[in-house]
Amino acid sequence: MPRLTRSSAVALRYHPQAPYLDLAPRLVAKGEGLLADRILLLARQNGIPIQHDPNLLAALEPLEVNRVLPPELFKAVAIMLAALYRANGTAGSFGP
Repeated sequence: MPRLTRSSAVALRYHPQAPYLDLAPRLVAKGEGLLADRILLLARQNGIPIQHDPNLLAALEPLEVNRVLPPELFKAVAIMLAALYRANGTAGSFGP
């Protein structure tokens, strides 16, 4: 019998300028199933890029929402953000 998998998603924010003044990336949302679908829909509607990375997702899912990422995840997130910036021709300005 095939195993059904639920979709999962997390949302990160890294906005070092006002009004947020983030010192490091922060986990701002996470969910499975319908909640994951809603996170992805909101990202698309707001022009926020979506990255499919199962390994990074697995590392981020256990974290609490609204927490700064632990330093051991900085490099993985930095690599992902740099790839998104290059692909989109931006310098860190996504969304509205």
